[in-house]
Amino acid sequence: MSDGAGEAMAQGAAPVRRGAVAFIFVTILLDMLALGVIMPILPKLIESFVDNDTAHAARIFGLFGTAWALMQFVFSPLLGALSDRFGRRPVVLLSNFGLAADYVLMALAPSLLWLFVGRVISGITSASISTAFAYIADITPPERRAAVFGRIGAAFGAGFILGPALGGLLGDIDPRLPFWASAALSFANALYGLFVLPESLAPDKRQPFRWRSASPVGALRLLRSNAMLAALSVVNFIAQVAHVVLPSTFVLYATYRYGWDSKTVGLTLAMVGICAMVVQGLAIGAIVRVLGERNALLLGLCCGALGFLVLGSAPTGPLSWIGIPILALWGISGAASQALMTRLVAPDQQGQLQGATASVQSVSQLVGPFLFTLTFSYFIGASAPLHLPGAPFLLAAMLMVVCVAIAVRTLGAAKTVS
Repeated sequence: MSDGAGEAMAQGAAPVRRGAVAFIFVTILLDMLALGVIMPILPKLIESFVDNDTAHAARIFGLFGTAWALMQFVFSPLLGALSDRFGRRPVVLLSNFGLAADYVLMALAPSLLWLFVGRVISGITSASISTAFAYIADITPPERRAAVFGRIGAAFGAGFILGPALGGLLGDIDPRLPFWASAALSFANALYGLFVLPESLAPDKRQPFRWRSASPVGALRLLRSNAMLAALSVVNFIAQVAHVVLPSTFVLYATYRYGWDSKTVGLTLAMVGICAMVVQGLAIGAIVRVLGERNALLLGLCCGALGFLVLGSAPTGPLSWIGIPILALWGISGAASQALMTRLVAPDQQGQLQGATASVQSVSQLVGPFLFTLTFSYFIGASAPLHLPGAPFLLAAMLMVVCVAIAVRTLGAAKTVS
């Protein structure tokens, strides 16, 4: 997009509405809280359907996760395109009501098949998060988007910290209770939005719905429409793959290398979430104001690489904790990248952009777990050329270095975004 188009977009942006931003924050917080609540109990519920066969349950749980990610891949662009056509409000509200109904279905599921159907529907309705980010792009001036995206991103950390803890407590009472709690949270969120959330996309800024734009292939076409947009999308994809090392291997790695018990692992993961919340909620706005979006993006990527390097090479558990606040600063890059990307598309393409970005990220959730678990397994095995349990994190650090190299080349060459 040219400078003129970017200026036009800036002039067309609606002023920040604090109530609407608060709603989107609460929407994402409750969505993540609802997802987090069922995390500690879903594997056990699956296990109960297969006569407590843990190995069989693990395979089924992996299938559930793959199905969820596939739904995100397919439906994030679709919901984004629908929001560009009909507005953000109906898509967000219908998704919230649908998510509430889905959790009721999962709470009542009499068999694995119904539980699987519920997980598929959850993947579809949770894809509305991309529409929530498009809403923020609609109502926030371009120069403030990185800070607001950062505050919204803090909701992810809060939900994943509080959700599993709440789910564990409720699951001890009844294994179905976390699903009822998630349904209540989603339904309350939908009712709140029904009365509070205004529409952010004016009718004259909407575009006709096209199946070509709503498919994952069409979404990739949008990301390739601009050289800088394409490069930033590649950076985001590689960075998201690197991020998967934490949920896929950290527990195994910390237990194997440092001999941590579940309590220490849990407290360390809570520390990761708290540091991420502090950075995203409080630091991003100030850092972007001082450094600008481009330099903030590079700083965040470098911190991500350094943080993974520390985690992968620290010989003791306490030394590995040094990498956590460094890794948290990586969050700066995500908000800065999103802000830069929103400048490169028109107002009526914000939903499509966010849907495309979410779709690409869902692919990383399919690729990452296999990449890092197999790497970990190989380098602690007898056939490895050297015993290197930190290999997955060192690989993640290398991926982040690749991101830095691409970003430096792209941002150095680009002259069209201020």
